[in-house]
Amino acid sequence: MKTRIILVGGFLGAGKTTLLWEAARKLTKQGKHVGLITNDQASELVDTAFLELTGGVVSEVSGSCFCCNFNGFTNAISNIKAKKHVDIIIAEPVGSCTDLSATIMQPLKEKLGNDLDISPLTVLVDPERLNDILDGGTSGLHASAAYIVQKQLEEADIIAITKTDLLSQDNLELLKNRAADKWPLATILALSSKNGEGMEMWLNEVTNRLNAGTYLVEVDYDVYAEGEAVLGWLNTTLVLHGNSVKWDSLAEKLLKELGSRFDNLKAAIGHIKLLVEAGDQYVIGNLTGKKESLNIRGSAGMGNEAKMIINARVEMNPAELDNIVSEVVSKVCGEDITQKVEASKCLKPGRPNPTHRYDYIVR
Repeated sequence: MKTRIILVGGFLGAGKTTLLWEAARKLTKQGKHVGLITNDQASELVDTAFLELTGGVVSEVSGSCFCCNFNGFTNAISNIKAKKHVDIIIAEPVGSCTDLSATIMQPLKEKLGNDLDISPLTVLVDPERLNDILDGGTSGLHASAAYIVQKQLEEADIIAITKTDLLSQDNLELLKNRAADKWPLATILALSSKNGEGMEMWLNEVTNRLNAGTYLVEVDYDVYAEGEAVLGWLNTTLVLHGNSVKWDSLAEKLLKELGSRFDNLKAAIGHIKLLVEAGDQYVIGNLTGKKESLNIRGSAGMGNEAKMIINARVEMNPAELDNIVSEVVSKVCGEDITQKVEASKCLKPGRPNPTHRYDYIVR
């Protein structure tokens, strides 16, 4: 029996990690064994830590995207299969990556097609961002970053509109119809990881279909490189000590303060993710745009020590991003909570240089 692999792409803040967790939970209930692969330009990922805390079998490819480290990606597949028998692997590429059909889907089909059932490429998109892109806007992003979003949608086998719980049924149907008119060859779905609507339909598509990577798109790598480079990327892990600290309140206050700082600077947020882990309890929060997009779930309770991981993707110079995050952490923690940095990486992604780039569809 072949292992099935499902790739879920989409720009930063589209809801990929939440979907991975919810999909893995539902598939596990159906008796399936599921593995997860995360991906980022640097280690210390909130996504990996969160998925491990929720009991997932997780492998991480860090330091470069799947497409620029195809061997690392295939090694991650092998590592998961070596850890445990898995029926399905769900992989989440870096949110600022595109051209996945040429650089991931076609090589997978040609090199691992005998070992894997390869599902259609799903691209998630936030409804507000999709509306703005369809209107010819940039959704508050740099024009080159918006270009990446456009190319992601153009190459998708399945376009899944997320966060549909935020839309009325009429507005959702209008948005689906507009997307279908723009990308008539893609399957247009809508789903909400929050209330579960549309999840079963999407899972049915990706666990049964085999027509994967059916489109190739023309990508201007100069524009693509600029779109990635306008974002500063920060991953940092800290150990916090205090006296009976309410970790949930700290997490919320920190995210709100970061959101306000970036709003005031008019710096577009790709995403800011935060995880506070205290013993066997955790709280996870994220911002995917304006500070009003704040979402927090879970609870780390009250205690004296916790580990905190922060991932931030913001349109600004990496050094400035690093300084702002450090300042805000110090301000929110004050004199009562000490902070020790365990690991930190702040960077600007380099030019995409894929391991493989096919100019034909592998049948």
